[in-house]
Amino acid sequence: MTALTNLLDLDSAQLIAYCGELGEKPFRAKQLQRWIHQFGASDFDAMTDLAKSLRDKLSTRAMIASPAVLKDHTARDGTRKWLLDVGQGNAVETVFIPEENRGTLCISTQAGCAVNCRFCSTGKQGFNRNLSVSEIIGQLWMAEFELRKSKSIEPGPKGERQITNVVMMGMGEPLLNFEPTVTALKLMLDDNAYGLSRRRVTLSTSGVVPMMDKLSQECPVALAVSLHASNDELRNSLVPLNKKYPLHELMAACKRYLEYAPRDFVTFEYCMLDGVNDTDAHAQELIALVKNPRDSAQSVSCKFNLIPFNPFPESGLKRSHDERIKAFARILSNAGIVTTVRKTRGDDIDAACGQLAGEVQDRTQVQARMEKMAEYQKKFGSNFGRIVEIVK
Repeated sequence: MTALTNLLDLDSAQLIAYCGELGEKPFRAKQLQRWIHQFGASDFDAMTDLAKSLRDKLSTRAMIASPAVLKDHTARDGTRKWLLDVGQGNAVETVFIPEENRGTLCISTQAGCAVNCRFCSTGKQGFNRNLSVSEIIGQLWMAEFELRKSKSIEPGPKGERQITNVVMMGMGEPLLNFEPTVTALKLMLDDNAYGLSRRRVTLSTSGVVPMMDKLSQECPVALAVSLHASNDELRNSLVPLNKKYPLHELMAACKRYLEYAPRDFVTFEYCMLDGVNDTDAHAQELIALVKNPRDSAQSVSCKFNLIPFNPFPESGLKRSHDERIKAFARILSNAGIVTTVRKTRGDDIDAACGQLAGEVQDRTQVQARMEKMAEYQKKFGSNFGRIVEIVK
């Protein structure tokens, strides 16, 4: 029996080719794409402007299916997290962050992560597998129409879009799952699908230099780089990938990327770790890393996003104190670098940055370690592991 083709796996060009195999003209692919990505349709019979003969073909050869929702949690601040089944005991998490003027969806690209950054609980579970296109874009497809349904907003381009921004900052390293990630990005940008601006789609990488260059040529979107250290020795210990692509190579890659990027800056994400990377000296090293006082052309146009660490058992790390984070931010700001401090959202449902270990298949017993959180809170106080907004 022939397996059904999941149409969520196909971008515009692939869908045209698929329709061609069915003996259909290219305009049918555009109609089909709009039904799928603008109306959220999964039933071919509902696609009323398609010829019945085409609907009959599709009903026996194709399907439209995103990963099944295992759990759906909404935090006190409105942040919503879905746990999605991707088969063989694996699951990933998708997080929606509502704000006054936008709605941001944080998407996963892998089940687990192979990069194993020291401060990230997701990486501690180990790497399970790459996600397919349908599993990546399916997160956006599911979330957009689930949010509309919960607010009684009609599907289709006339309905108010709920997701205005997408960040690939969920589980996994997107550039280590390059082809499916880029295909999903193309669908996000396609006017016959979601029509998002390149400026409103951000890919976060730990610094896979060759793939950064490849992305700049194939599908440049806004770029965020998980930096977290001001020198190679420190970054080697926090982000093991740095041993392969050290800071001078990473900075050069960032400058190359900016030639094609939709924004004129790279965002450097920097997790604030008490006594590890948060001293005045570290801040000064960062300034020297990204700014060349003698030749501005050699500087990296950037902004810094300081992220209060979300502690988890056995990480061996603690969150920097609020005053230290403020002082660190002031040093960067005084040097003319735009600097923000991330407000952590959804921490009561483990949807905050670095917490997406989830209820997924556990390669290194992270679940058992996470269960120790109650013990740590009893020992160190109820606020251990919880992040509050830091006001500058």
